[in-house]
Parts: sequence; C-alpha cells; structure tokens
Amino acid sequence: MTDTTAPPLPLTEAPADARTYAVTTYGCQMNVHDSERLSGLLDDAGYRPADTGETADIVVFNTCAVRENADNRLYGNLGRLAQVKKERPGMQIAVGGCMAQKDRAAIVERAPWVDVVFGTHNMGSLPALLDRARHNEEAQVEILESLDVFPSTLPTRRESHHSGWVSISVGCNNTCTFCIVPALRGREKDRRPGDILAEVQALAADGVIEVTLLGQNVNSYGAEFRDRGAFAKLLRAVGAVEGIERVRFTSPHPAAFSDDVIDAMAETPTVMPQLHMPLQSGSDRILKAMRRSYRTSRFLGILEKVREGIPHAAITTDIIVGFPGETEEDFQGTLDIVRRSRFAQAFTFQYSKRPGTPAADMPDQLPKEVVQERFERLVALQDEISWEENRAQVGRRVEVLITSLPDSEHHRYTGRAADNRLVHVGPTGPLPTVRPGDLLSAEVSEARPFFLIADGPALVRPTASGDAWDRAQADSCGTGGGAPGGPTVLGMPTLRPRS
Repeated sequence: MTDTTAPPLPLTEAPADARTYAVTTYGCQMNVHDSERLSGLLDDAGYRPADTGETADIVVFNTCAVRENADNRLYGNLGRLAQVKKERPGMQIAVGGCMAQKDRAAIVERAPWVDVVFGTHNMGSLPALLDRARHNEEAQVEILESLDVFPSTLPTRRESHHSGWVSISVGCNNTCTFCIVPALRGREKDRRPGDILAEVQALAADGVIEVTLLGQNVNSYGAEFRDRGAFAKLLRAVGAVEGIERVRFTSPHPAAFSDDVIDAMAETPTVMPQLHMPLQSGSDRILKAMRRSYRTSRFLGILEKVREGIPHAAITTDIIVGFPGETEEDFQGTLDIVRRSRFAQAFTFQYSKRPGTPAADMPDQLPKEVVQERFERLVALQDEISWEENRAQVGRRVEVLITSLPDSEHHRYTGRAADNRLVHVGPTGPLPTVRPGDLLSAEVSEARPFFLIADGPALVRPTASGDAWDRAQADSCGTGGGAPGGPTVLGMPTLRPRS
C-alpha cells in the first residue's frame, strides 16, 4: 500500500561544478517518460543537467528499435561523439532502451567508445554502471530479461510543470508480426490502481493540471489482476483527482476497446475529447497477416460509438504502408477507411523490416519505390482531410493549455486545445501575464493543415501550473543551474501538503 501522507525525501541541489549530463530520446511517449526517469536518477546521483549548448560529461541515448532509421540515427550520433570523447578525458557515453535490449554487446563491438549499455528492464542501474565503468576503465553491458523494479518507483525529472506522463503498465501481451516491442519490453505488468492515483495526486500537488496515462496497450490495463473494467474505472478515478483538469491516454488497442471506456470518456468531464486509435491497415487481409485481432468493421464501429458519445472528439491514428504482401487493392482499402474515418491527424509509416519479427521473414516484401509512392498518396489524402477538419474549427472557442511563450517573429502563444489540436494564440487588447501552464480561451480565426490560429480577444485563466512555472523561474534565477524542467521526485510518489 502506497504511503500518501509522508513528505518526500529532500533533494540536494547539485553543485555548479558537478558533472553534467544530457539525455537524448528516440521513439514513443513511453521512451520520453523513461528519459524523465533517467534524468531523475542522474539528478539523484549528484549530476546536473548540461546547460543549453554545453557539451555534457555524460551523454545518454534512450533508444527505440521500432524503425530502421532509429539505428541509423543512433550510430550516426555515436560516430560524431567519438572524436569529442577523445578530446574530453572522463566523458562517458551510455546507450539504453529498446535497441540496447535488442543489440546488447553488439553496440560496444560496433562503437567501442561507448561506456555503458543497459536495457529496458534495468534503467535504475545507470548511475552504478557509470561508476563501475569509470572505476574499471572498461565498458559495462548489463541487460536483464525481466523487469527489475517497476519504473515508476524511480526518481523522475519531469520535463513540464503543467503536464505529466503516468505509466499504468509496461510490456505487451500482443504478437503483432511487425512489432519487436513485446520481445524487448516483456509481458504486460500492471500497476496497482492505488499507486497510480497516488502519483496523479502528487503531480496535482506540484501544480500539474494535465496527465497522460501510458501503456503499450493502455486499455488492456487490468488484465494482470483479471479486471476487465479496470481501465474505465481508472479513467473515472483519475478524472476525479482534485486539481487535475485534463486526462488523456495512449495508446489503446482496438481489439480491447470496450463500451465502458467510451462511457467513462463521455461522462468524465476532465477526460479530454481526443482519442488515438491505431488502424495500421484498412485491409482485413493485411490486418490478419499483422496479427491485429480486429477487422475494419470493428474499427469503424468504435469510431462511430465514440463520436455518438463525444461529438467533438478529435481522432488520430497510426498507419503502416507497404506491409509484406500488400496489394494495390489492400492499399485502396486503407485509403477508403481514411476517407470514412475523417482523422484529425494520422501518423503514417513506411513498413520497416526489423530482424527478429515474423514479418521480416515473410515473402512478398515490397520494393521501396512502390512503398514510397503509396506513402505519398496516403499522406496527401490525410493532409487534405486534416485541413478540412481544421477549417471546420474556425469560429469555435477553444481553451488552450499554453506550452510556450511568444517568439519575436510570430508574437503568439502556443498550446493544445482540449481535443489536443495545436493552437497558436495571438491575443488582442490588454491581457494579464500569461505563463506556460495557464489556460487561454480564444476563438479560432484561421486553420492550417497542422495547426489552428486564434487571433483576437482572449481570456486568460491562471492555473496552479502557471504558479509552479513562476516558482521554478524564481528558483533558477541567477543560479546557472542547468536546463529548465519540472520537479525531480524521489521514488514512489507521495503527497506533500500545499504551502
């Protein structure tokens, strides 16, 4: 049972001459949140974030293994660092995440100047491995086959004062033929609901007003303790936490997406009118070959029910083009589903052959030029739909969670509407101070394919997140204390009393 009353352990600020670190992230939101934990671990070990433009003493790459270009980017960056390391005695390079879990010692064989390789199951070992590599003067490779400790028990340096990632599960029980993630992340492990709520409550106490629940298949949450309704219950419970104004989640799986989740979304005011629902293909034949345990009729039925319950929901998706054996007829099926679904946005990918996946050994791998041509057709269609859907927003009043302040060129605030559309707000007339984390309400005046513009009269609603941003600015003023970011918290989150 998580203690929700004891104050957190105090953190000692790293001295100005402490060794510095920088973490580079490839891949999904899970990796982004894992990088927050890696940063928290390094904070806790006495290191400090490198200032902008500063060459860090410790460079950490948190890798992805889903796409081939992730390999290329990693080894390209490692190659560029080889000479830098020669000129900086004591510099260390660490590689972790999914590619490290997959390639293991091969990373050091290919890039012998790497000091540490660690996997997806033992992120907490990073500081000790860095110390050991420094002491032994040789590379340390440590890969575990199963989870060491649930990652949310680790210190975390939050990247934002207004929004927080919250992992509710790790791993995946599906067997999609194109995906290597289950082999690298392991079977699904679910957190207890009380631990999740404790983390959300702690985030709210720190001023966070938006949380995103994370899982490889977030809506299958509860499978481990055999509660099929667990995710819908969790949505309602998180949505009721005092101080939390926006709840999101990613990514669900169509096969496990149930009506009780749609009901929870529609009936919980703080759950945002936004859904990311991966399609992958509009061909039932290809979905079967992918081992995606749903068909297009099921997918379209989910969208219909969501829009019945949440009329203004913005729905986004993932699509793979050029899966082995995909015919022009199969691809036309994808285009048809895209036209019918009216996605606000689609994350489109060309199929990437990944060793270790069943799809890599399938016959009828498509030529690059065929995949490229189909990809361009799909992108052109979705861009047209996105623009049409955005134009339908003109004249609507939106409340935008501000994420960045105006620049000198455009003089607009930037943030996300409730449906997660990107909005640039150019307020006219006198306006109180607006801080990242505050909410600006304005009418959409113009639409572009990938964002909205709201120029005109606006109203600002100060929030606890804006207050947290003010405190962080005051704390960092004149200290030269590294890159800005959210608070670092130690271990399983606890509630602290409000000041």
